[in-house]
Amino acid sequence: MITGEPVPVLRKPGDAVIGGTMNTNSVLTFRAVRIGKDTLLAQIIRMVEEAQGSKPPVQKVADRVVSRFIPAVLAVAILSSLAWYFMLADIYDIADPLLFSLTVLISILVVACPCALGLATPTAVTVGIGRGAELGILIKNGEVLEKAAGATTVLFDKTGTLTVGRPMVTDVIAIGTDEKQLLAIAGSVEKNSKHPLAETIVIKAKSAGAALSETEGFDTFPGLGVSARLDGKEVLVGNRQFLLDRGISADDGALRNLEEAGKTAVLVAHGGRFAGIIAIADEVRPTSAAALEEFRRMGLETVMVTGDNAVTANAVGKRLGIANIKAGTLPGDKAAEVARLQKEGNTVIFIGDGINDAPALSRADVGIALGTGTDVAMDSGDIVLVKGDLLDAAAAIQLSRKVMGRIKMNVFWAFAYNMALIPIAAGALFPLWGISFRPEFAGLAMALSSVTVISLSLMMKGYMPPAKK
Repeated sequence: MITGEPVPVLRKPGDAVIGGTMNTNSVLTFRAVRIGKDTLLAQIIRMVEEAQGSKPPVQKVADRVVSRFIPAVLAVAILSSLAWYFMLADIYDIADPLLFSLTVLISILVVACPCALGLATPTAVTVGIGRGAELGILIKNGEVLEKAAGATTVLFDKTGTLTVGRPMVTDVIAIGTDEKQLLAIAGSVEKNSKHPLAETIVIKAKSAGAALSETEGFDTFPGLGVSARLDGKEVLVGNRQFLLDRGISADDGALRNLEEAGKTAVLVAHGGRFAGIIAIADEVRPTSAAALEEFRRMGLETVMVTGDNAVTANAVGKRLGIANIKAGTLPGDKAAEVARLQKEGNTVIFIGDGINDAPALSRADVGIALGTGTDVAMDSGDIVLVKGDLLDAAAAIQLSRKVMGRIKMNVFWAFAYNMALIPIAAGALFPLWGISFRPEFAGLAMALSSVTVISLSLMMKGYMPPAKK
């Protein structure tokens, strides 16, 4: 729960245990050495609060434009009106200079009304967030879209994010028997245990159609394995040391290959003879490889940050093509890695699903939480993926880029109307063709610019991110 390791970790007398995690075997007598604000959960909550308070506000594109646009328009309107009243009215023989100059002033102010600029961002954001919800991507606010669109680096948790998050049997290597029989032998013994690895073997045996028999004399050896008698013969199920202690040697070559692949090897002996190996691992999610390819195609740097051991992390990283791996990290270490990358000028996205990911999810510019993960992670994230599919994380970034692109297009067209019509409203065509821009026509043009912006935003309702195709 805290370290991110999918396989239970053996605890011996003197080892530290963490409140809130699960004891899967035997009985523990423990002494509380940290309480209240000093507990690990309290520290995680404190880190989340600090990270949430440190995020700088996003200055929206349209806000930056409008802050400069309005003073410029006011200046143009006033100067044009004064120019026509005091100088140009006599040159072009205008009968009522006051009326003409006021018409110029009002027409410029009406046609340049920043309604379209004001609609450019909220309409695109509203449609984008709605489209995300339809795709199973819950975006908490519009600022997230701007940050996600500018992301440069994506950090992933491993267990439960890149991988399924629970142990599964991946390999069955039978020696002197067939795979089904090996599963039947191991499953018959392991059905007496409540250890998660034992339950994994039993589930695999049942799914393979292996018949599980009753055993006698079941016994547990903490940190080593279990034993029982099946049809009068002793069965041993455990690690290499468990078998060696009883004079039984295993296939070192096959064992080494499995361990190098980051898998947990459960050895089985029957009647004093080595019977085979059952390999257990936290399998990579089916869509993880495709999702990482999408991230790389978008030009994003990918980093794995996990609490799991280096051997397992490197095996998963190699399979998915992730070169930058940080293994053995605690919750605070993950948040510190995010902060380090931010200091280097990166815009960081963190994707995770567990309690131990909450500080990093809050610290990152954009935290993406899997909807299949813990409530703490979902509360800390800025984006929640309802289906827990990593491809949806790639789709969320693509949707963000689409929304930001549409906002810029909206701003462009809002400006295009203004740039074309403000000179006409200022009387630029009057000296040549006697054409002036009446306020009612300026109002119509202003309305058309708003309709254009809204229509461009609504066109995103049918957008399908490439990652979802």
